Amino acid sequence: MHILYNIILFGAAVIIAPYYLCKIIFAGKYRKSILQKLGGRQSEILSGLKKAPRVWIHAVSVGEVTAAAPIVASLKKKKPEVEIIFSTSTETGQDMAKKFINDASAFIYFPLDIPAVVNKVIKMALPDVFVPVETELWPNFLGACKKHGVKMLMVNGRISPRSYRRYLLTGFLWKRVLGTLDFAGMISGIDAQRLVRIGMDSTKIKVMGNAKYDGLASMVSSDLKEEISNRCNVLADEKFFVAGSTHPGEDEIVINVYKRLLDRYPDFKLILVPRHIERTHDITGLLNQSGFDDVIKLSDIDKGRKRDKERIIVVDVIGELFKVYSLATLVYCGGSLVPKGGQNILEAAAWGKVIFYGPSMDDFSQEKTLLEEAGCGITVRNEEELYQGMIRMLDKPEELVSLGENGKAVVLANIGASERYADLISKYV
Repeated sequence: MHILYNIILFGAAVIIAPYYLCKIIFAGKYRKSILQKLGGRQSEILSGLKKAPRVWIHAVSVGEVTAAAPIVASLKKKKPEVEIIFSTSTETGQDMAKKFINDASAFIYFPLDIPAVVNKVIKMALPDVFVPVETELWPNFLGACKKHGVKMLMVNGRISPRSYRRYLLTGFLWKRVLGTLDFAGMISGIDAQRLVRIGMDSTKIKVMGNAKYDGLASMVSSDLKEEISNRCNVLADEKFFVAGSTHPGEDEIVINVYKRLLDRYPDFKLILVPRHIERTHDITGLLNQSGFDDVIKLSDIDKGRKRDKERIIVVDVIGELFKVYSLATLVYCGGSLVPKGGQNILEAAAWGKVIFYGPSMDDFSQEKTLLEEAGCGITVRNEEELYQGMIRMLDKPEELVSLGENGKAVVLANIGASERYADLISKYV
């Protein structure tokens, strides 16, 4: 099975390599990370580490970094002598990690799952424990860790419905891969059950909660809100409709709802944050077609252009959404009126906001249930329901505030998982 995996991996690499090469050459993507992912430049980063116990924590991108940050902080308090190596797969995740994780001794990019590369990097890093955040299973890497005697612990583990279906189809491979893990701490009972069905020994699994609650609760601050307010020249009485992580097919709905909101609330503003910033040109085109010529991009603000009377801000800078939610009066969270499984609604809830989203929330079903029970999460099926729901909330400003506070309380009530995960890691150091 291991040989079959590498044959498939090689075939896939041959097919997709030209695409990524074009991205590197023409778009500049992956330029900062590609050499490290191939095992280069790692030795100089890792050479300054002490020989003390080393824990390698891996978070794929921004979402996983949010969960990892409080785990790192808690682990360092419990085991100050531990040297923490922190890796990400994406450049945006790396940038965020360097901003919010203060206790890591080294930041690197996770290597591509090529046998020669992973063996080289593991020999340089010499971790005692490897800790993937959420579910990041790379057969060659985990096999190399096993060969070198590295303990492996999954933390904040989750299996989305889409991933679960894919894992089941290739269960013959994953049962062996999961056998290399020493333990898995999972977010919920559903995630734990899915991991067992994929092939992991149930005696090595425990439900330990979601560390993202800890991360978001710790990130909320008046300083963060003030920073984004000052950058966007926000006035004290301005009200914003923030549409976060939108996908194609949702931008049109958001723009139409905003146009209708202006009929009743002419001073309302819009902040539109696409899931993929390369779609910025398409979004500004849609806004212009809808009669909005007072649009400013966050990248232009960062270059020195001052926002004056522009009603609409398009956020075309990665890693700003969490801060932008602090400005919201109302929130729509994307990837949900189109079949994408939803996006992280906890980010807005941490700021005490009422959040609207569509029915496609498979990837965040547990968070959806918690927020709907608190009254601050609202499912809508189409443009009309989104508009009517927002009007109802705006017509009851006191209820809008109280429901938002209920959501914030949900986030605070679920903190504590990061300390449990830190305790787990400490046992293996």
